[in-house]
Amino acid sequence: MKRSRVPMTVSLPSDLAKNFERLAKAEAKNKSQLFREMLTVYERRRREEQFHELQRYGAKKARKKGLLTEAAVEKLVFQGR
Repeated sequence: MKRSRVPMTVSLPSDLAKNFERLAKAEAKNKSQLFREMLTVYERRRREEQFHELQRYGAKKARKKGLLTEAAVEKLVFQGR
C-alpha cells in the first residue's frame, strides 16, 4: 500500500518555533521527522494516561464493592465464565 503524506501548516510563536528548529537540528532530524516523533510520543502518553484513569476508576469501584485484593476482583470477573 502506498503511503501518502499530507502537508500541514502549523502556527507557533516565534520563540517556540526557534526552539523547535534548534531541537530538530540537535536531534539531526528535519522538522517533519521531529513532529511525527513528538506526535507519536504524545499519543502514547495519552493512551497511558487513559489506561491509568481506567485503573483508578476500576480500583474505586472495587473498593466500593469491598474487593480489596486483585485476587478478589479476578474471582468476581471470572466466576460467571
